[in-house]
Amino acid sequence: MKGDFLRIVYVSLKLENSSFQGVPAILFAVSKKTVPSAVQRNRVKRMMREAYRLEKPLLQIRAESEYEGSVSKMLCIAFLYMGRRKTFPNLDAFREEIRVLMAGMILS
Repeated sequence: MKGDFLRIVYVSLKLENSSFQGVPAILFAVSKKTVPSAVQRNRVKRMMREAYRLEKPLLQIRAESEYEGSVSKMLCIAFLYMGRRKTFPNLDAFREEIRVLMAGMILS
């Protein structure tokens, strides 16, 4: 799924061992080509992680209700920063983008 400046890639994996059930695997990536400065890349990743941390309860509630009673599954999500502007979005913009993208995810 693609938003204004973030792209989300996700998959639900069937687990043989249910020890990781309910804990999603998360990846945050910012390309060196998109953001050349390491300091700015790290700042963007910190904002993405904080926005996800604040929006995570909504995803956990959805995942628990969707996966209840089914075989054990593990959710893997990758957040990719695709912004090409000179200025970076603020934390509120990241939160809104992540909220919209996670609401559009089809968990099955």
